[in-house]
Amino acid sequence: QVQLVESGGGSVQAGGSLRLSCVASERTFSTYAMGWFRQAPGKEREFVAAIRWSGSRTYYADSVKGRFTISSDTAKNTVDLQMNSLKPEDTALYYCAATASYRRSYVYTDGYDYWGQGTQVTVSS
Repeated sequence: QVQLVESGGGSVQAGGSLRLSCVASERTFSTYAMGWFRQAPGKEREFVAAIRWSGSRTYYADSVKGRFTISSDTAKNTVDLQMNSLKPEDTALYYCAATASYRRSYVYTDGYDYWGQGTQVTVSS
């Protein structure tokens, strides 16, 4: 069972930056790719970014392209999300997720096998 623990959330003003980190308990061969999702109050959980452990191919939601960067460290079993130029609409609970196998798409929540508890990001205007 892979356990995921997020950290790095907090409160920031619009235009500021935050860096989220997710640590996976299992070695990277137990998971194929990692993703970040977010959920704002009253809204569905939505895809933010994903990265494959092998080759580090990355995927982004259109709403965060050019502002957010996902990266991985296979030696530390960590996946980070650097968030720049934050906007109030980025306010949400951010979740780290992992999938144990190849997926044709990494943007759907049902494509992931493991989830973290979430870390809150609040952006004020």
